[in-house]
Amino acid sequence: MCEGIEKMYYIPYYGNMSMYNYGDQLVYWTPPYQIGYANSAEPSRFSNGGSIEFKDYGTQPLVIDLENATKQNDTYRTALWTGKNLQITLMSINVGDNIGLEVHPNVEQFLYIEQGEGLVQMGPSKNNLNYERRVHENYAIVVPAGTWHNLTNTGNVPLKLYSIYAPPNHPFGTVHVTKADAEASEAGYGHGDE
Repeated sequence: MCEGIEKMYYIPYYGNMSMYNYGDQLVYWTPPYQIGYANSAEPSRFSNGGSIEFKDYGTQPLVIDLENATKQNDTYRTALWTGKNLQITLMSINVGDNIGLEVHPNVEQFLYIEQGEGLVQMGPSKNNLNYERRVHENYAIVVPAGTWHNLTNTGNVPLKLYSIYAPPNHPFGTVHVTKADAEASEAGYGHGDE
């Protein structure tokens, strides 16, 4: 080794790059092995750009601005991606409305609020909701399997959120334009007595 030159080791994924490099951050490998960057000149190649097609992308690879998609969604519930082990749905809860008291015996759920404010209630039974928190934009809610829960919009704008279920909780392609549509298609499912 030459004097004054230090030996450098390059370890994959551990380079001299800031963890929060929002400039040209690597976001996805696309076939045939091209690299896409967050500030690419061709954003439509890696996302749906400013206009999002609301459909279930199934088990296909998907890169999307989830915050933008969530805020653009105006349906009560739309499945965005349904795989074998998890599902992403977008939700819009009207002012003063709620998701409805429910339980998923074998499904874990993660909800993330992008717009609005609300009150989340959880507990071991539908008559014992002993966990209550106020939530708003940028709050996450984690619902363990078997936990009764409800989320009520307490703000003055629609409550926009996305929900991740593991495993999936709704059939592929689910679209419920209104809460009434959801209740009609899921009558008795997840709302039964304990």
